[in-house]
Amino acid sequence: MKRRDFFKRGILAGVAASALKFDQLQASLVNNEITVEKAPDLVAVKGGEPDVMLDKALEALGGIGKFVKKGQRVVIKPNIGWARKPENGANTNPDLVGALVKKCLAVGASKVIVFDHTCDNWEKAYGLSGIKSAVEKAGGAMMPGNDESYYKEVKLPAGVKLRETTIHKALLDADVWFNVPVLKNHDGAKMSIAMKNYLGIVWDRRFFHANDLQQCIADVCTWEKKPALNIVDAYRVMRQNGPQGKSVNDVSLEKFLIISSDIVAADTAAVQFFNQLEKMPLENVGHIGNGEKLNLGTTNLEKLNIKRISI
Repeated sequence: MKRRDFFKRGILAGVAASALKFDQLQASLVNNEITVEKAPDLVAVKGGEPDVMLDKALEALGGIGKFVKKGQRVVIKPNIGWARKPENGANTNPDLVGALVKKCLAVGASKVIVFDHTCDNWEKAYGLSGIKSAVEKAGGAMMPGNDESYYKEVKLPAGVKLRETTIHKALLDADVWFNVPVLKNHDGAKMSIAMKNYLGIVWDRRFFHANDLQQCIADVCTWEKKPALNIVDAYRVMRQNGPQGKSVNDVSLEKFLIISSDIVAADTAAVQFFNQLEKMPLENVGHIGNGEKLNLGTTNLEKLNIKRISI
């Protein structure tokens, strides 16, 4: 499928009938009250650079000030698992992370912290990914996640297999946090998107892999402190050989972004988009369906108010 056909036949095909008509989106005066456009449940942006797509998506959602207030401590959790350069698509795009840091600080965040529990050496991963440089240039701060002392135990009463775990204290202390994964193929979880990105906030990942990975991913997402937004980076998409990739040949330049507070919907939309590149049935990504069963969100995109933006 040609990329230009995306808005006709891509990720959100079939939902146009449920979208509000243009005239319904306009402010109108009815009985001396102003009726305004409702913020979308999910925004999909295609065709721009990471910072521009972020601008457009957040504008559609009401602006970053809707999610971050003056004086708040903000945490951004990208995927920085691997000591790979941005063109390898193994980590979240550094330009996207840097742009989000700037936006949070611009509306008065007291501090913006970025971290991940990396798979490779954390200093190498932070450096080669370009994220450390982008965050610090934007005025944010990097925090390590490489030592168990950074993590504290939390209960997960709604979990099925995972009833407790240890989560990075940066998130425990945050006023608000953003989940900013990269969209990519994953040999174990099938796909690594927003729900899978939670594995970078915990210390003991071995339990997940030994006790039904797909269920444990859904279970950890039941943690009571939900991200304000799930911002799925699909600027570069690793189609195969994830999560690390073997070469740049595993990666496609797609210039795409998905944002939603509904983590299940965000991952569902991302898998639908991925299917334009490589076959990946949604049912194969078991943690998404498990998350819906745990009432974390919906896979039924047709019932959502979705905003599509082409740049």
